[in-house]
Amino acid sequence: MDRARDPGLAARLFAGDPARALALMRAAWPAVVGPELARRTEVVAFDAGLLRVSVPDETWRRGLARMRRDLLGRLHGLAGAAAPRSLGFVVEPRPLPPLAPSATAAAVADAPVEPPVALVEAAEAIPDAALRARFLEAAARYLARFGRAPDGRSP
Repeated sequence: MDRARDPGLAARLFAGDPARALALMRAAWPAVVGPELARRTEVVAFDAGLLRVSVPDETWRRGLARMRRDLLGRLHGLAGAAAPRSLGFVVEPRPLPPLAPSATAAAVADAPVEPPVALVEAAEAIPDAALRARFLEAAARYLARFGRAPDGRSP
């Protein structure tokens, strides 16, 4: 059953309390920009209609500034009248948070796969034993995830 969308609902629920409004914007941001961009940015403040977002460097600031109109439109589509009227980007370098492990990644990590003999033989050209072992582990994970032999054939 589809319900009619009430564009003023978010404003009535969140706009009266600055902490709630900030929480709404923090929750809406990943839906607006996607998981990878949300991982690299952080909503830091929301006051007087200005949503301030921290970005890792000047390149990100310029790129997001060019997307400002689209981002504001998406935020308005999600939050209605509670959406910001403008966006500000602040350069604050910070380490990236780790990626959340996906179910596929967990399954791949648990599924041991032996690389093909040709790959093991080719890896012998790597003189550093530790590096060679890491390479073969990565190749095994790749093959387990994508189910392809190095020459593109199915295993």
